[in-house]
Parts: sequence; structure tokens; C-alpha cells
Amino acid sequence: MRKAAILFLLLTTACVPEKDEAKQAEPTAAATAEAVPLATATATMAAVARKTEERTSSFEFDYSYPAEAAAIPALAAELEADLAKQRRELVSAAKEGRVAAQESGFPFNPYSYSAGWSVVADLPGWLSLSAGASTYTGGAHPNHWSQALLWDKAAGQSRVATDLFTSKAALAAAIRDPFCAALNRERAARRGEPIDPNSDGMFDQCVDPTASTVILGSSNKQQFDRIGILIAPYEAGPYAEGDYEITLPVTKAVLAAVRPQYRSVFALGR
Repeated sequence: MRKAAILFLLLTTACVPEKDEAKQAEPTAAATAEAVPLATATATMAAVARKTEERTSSFEFDYSYPAEAAAIPALAAELEADLAKQRRELVSAAKEGRVAAQESGFPFNPYSYSAGWSVVADLPGWLSLSAGASTYTGGAHPNHWSQALLWDKAAGQSRVATDLFTSKAALAAAIRDPFCAALNRERAARRGEPIDPNSDGMFDQCVDPTASTVILGSSNKQQFDRIGILIAPYEAGPYAEGDYEITLPVTKAVLAAVRPQYRSVFALGR
């Protein structure tokens, strides 16, 4: 019970502003943890989703992860460490930015960082997560991107999706043709015209799918049968086109690129 109580306090305690930032905290600063029951045979308490929001005159910070991740102590600790790191770096950057703005005689706009983790697939032996993240440190607009985390429940450690394949090159080769075709269909839909296959335009070329964020999904909740590619702005199109997300089924070619020890974790998709 004592360990459970400590974990509960860890997951529900809000980030406390550093001393000099606390003086600048606005009334809207808040941190909350939404309770989401998670049924487990041995649980002595319900796991809770973690959601932190903090607003000061210098920065805005948001970070969250789901109850499925909170229910795994080692994973929760890893995410908490990332939360603390991102906040610490944001506070430091905001301080420097405020000083620089004052010295230059420019107005200072609060910096920001946001990351929200969500479940892609929760399998008997694996938990696949993805997150949309964004940051603003001055400039014309925020920058945003995607992140992914694959938790190996048996090994008790995090991995990246490409760890399960013989190599990034092998996975890229297995999905390149359907990926490029799907990407161009999406580009055409957004631009209102087909993509010229002979164009040498920077945003008309196909990109390496494994250079972007790779996530593993499931339609049967038992095995991975989908592969997602999350592409940040400027990678496959101009900023105005936003993110691209391409989802592909697991094929025989993909299965051939999976490391032998992980073959049973995958199934053909539709």
C-alpha cells in the first residue's frame, strides 16, 4: 500500500514553478490529473491519466499521458522524467528570451511547450503511444512534430518501432511504393491537383518514411497489423499543409523485414 500511495502522489502532483517563476505565475496556472479507472486483477488503486497545465507571464506548459501509461510504474517514471526535462528547458529558454527581448527593446511573447501522449494500441505484451508536440520560442509561428514510444511489457523497457525490424532500410524498402502512392494521393487532395511524377519540386518528391515518426497500430488488439508514418510540416509539404499521416497495412513484405523474435507480434493487415 505504501508503494501504491507514493506512485499515486507522483502521478497527481502538479509541477511547482521555480521560485523566480512562481512570482510571475498567473491566476490561470493549473495542473490536474484526470482519474481514469483501469481494470487490473492485482491493482490496489485505479491508475490515473496525467495532465499538467501551467501558465505564467513567461511561459505556457502542457503535458499529458494516458492511464494505460500511468499504470506501468517504469513507463510513468520515464514520462515524468521527460516532463521535468521539457519544463526545465522551457523555463530556462523563456528567461533568456525575456532578457534578450528587453535588451533589444522588443515585446516578449510567452514561450510554450505542449505534448499530449495517447494510446495507439494496447496489446497483451506491448503498449504503443504517440504524441503531438509543439513549441514556441519566438518567431512567426510555433513548431510542431510527432513523437512515438513503444513499451515492451515483457522486457520492461521502451523501444522505437523500427527496433522490431531488421533495419530501417529494410522497413523503408518494404513500404516505400505504397507509402509514396498514399502520400501523393494526400498531397493531391490538399493541393487540388495531381502530383506530377516527373516533378523535381522539393515538396513533390517522396520522402524516406523511416526518417519520420513510425508508429505501430492494431485493429484486433492482439497483434500489430498497421504501420503509421507521421510526417511533420516542411518534410513532405509546406508549413501551410500541416502534418501528414499515412497508415499502411502490414504486408508479407513488411513481415519479411521483421526481426525473427518479433514475428509473432505482427499479423497481416487489410
